[in-house]
Amino acid sequence: MTSLATAQRSLADPSVRHPLWPPLTRGCPVTSTDEVAYPLDIDYAYDEVPADLFSRPAAHGLERWAPLLPPLAARGLGEGNTPLVELPDGVWIKDESRNPTWSHKDRLNRVAVSAAFASGARGIVVSSSGNHGAAAAAYAARAGLPCAVFTSPDAPPAVASHLRAYGATVLTVPYESVRPLMRRIVDELGFQSVSSVTDTGHTGHPFGPEGYKTLAYEIALGLGRAPAAVHLPTGYGELLFGVAKGFQELVRLGITDSVPRVYAAEPAAAGALTEALRTGRPVARVPVGPTTAYAIDCEVNSYRGVRAVRDSGGAARTVTDTHMEAARGELAAQGLWCETSSAAGLAGLRAHGPREDDGPVVCVVTSSGYKDIATARQVYAPTAPDWPSIVSALTRADAG
Repeated sequence: MTSLATAQRSLADPSVRHPLWPPLTRGCPVTSTDEVAYPLDIDYAYDEVPADLFSRPAAHGLERWAPLLPPLAARGLGEGNTPLVELPDGVWIKDESRNPTWSHKDRLNRVAVSAAFASGARGIVVSSSGNHGAAAAAYAARAGLPCAVFTSPDAPPAVASHLRAYGATVLTVPYESVRPLMRRIVDELGFQSVSSVTDTGHTGHPFGPEGYKTLAYEIALGLGRAPAAVHLPTGYGELLFGVAKGFQELVRLGITDSVPRVYAAEPAAAGALTEALRTGRPVARVPVGPTTAYAIDCEVNSYRGVRAVRDSGGAARTVTDTHMEAARGELAAQGLWCETSSAAGLAGLRAHGPREDDGPVVCVVTSSGYKDIATARQVYAPTAPDWPSIVSALTRADAG
């Protein structure tokens, strides 16, 4: 199927349009200011969407949604079509840990790496604490492109293994050097960035969040309707924006009749989007304190998150490490193992309730527990191989 993408448009002023190519990774050159870099959105020929698009059989791979995505020029890995799992109280979990590299970032990178491939980039460059880097390296390898990953020397062991396996070049430099060096790699070596290279707010790759729209499509089809609310772990807000846009498109196309309220769950140690909404600013910068939710502890928000919350009638909320660890434990008790950051959506629902009374509620779990740094530190003491010790251990486990 052919992409129906037509143009890039400014999120600050949708009447400001740019050609679809090349991807404008540094924000809108017309509406951005010295204070705020405004991201781009992608427009489509919606009146040409095939009438049967949403009635076709479910399938892995974002190719299913090609008309509503930018061109998928590079091969995929069977991303998407992840399960909806119902908790005992009726809350639904969209489990993104079932993607090829175990996180939601596969959806973004299938689209963003395709854009780099189609526009003749010589490679991929990304800055990431974990999930994004692993996914970018995988999709770059699939496309035959070199990948440079700026990451922390304390990256989770599973992510470090991913990066080595995919042949990525891993770069660990001081935080303040990352974006200037990324810009030089783009400008001088011809790589394309699939994460943000701007200092005045987070813009990211303009095509990337389009991959996240497919979460909304799958949720609506899985439930048979749009939910009343969706709760999502939030760092920069790209996932938040993509999911909200996907539901808006479903209404526009007549597939559903409502857009759910979209709730952002940020770590209390940061909370840039919460601060931006509280103060009425498009972008806020906040100090970041210690937290186990290192995957979403962002010092600055993207304007995309502001738009998603405002347009859907939702809210941004902060959750503590204790909230997230409790939610992670609740999910594990139901057989769903995720990293601490990934439990933020459910933590936000549990901490800030009450539940919605006008339809189902969905919490997105973004990544596998294998991605947590703490996972590699968990060591079990040996158990004596005698029957009393075995019975004692099982008794303790049953009581606990």
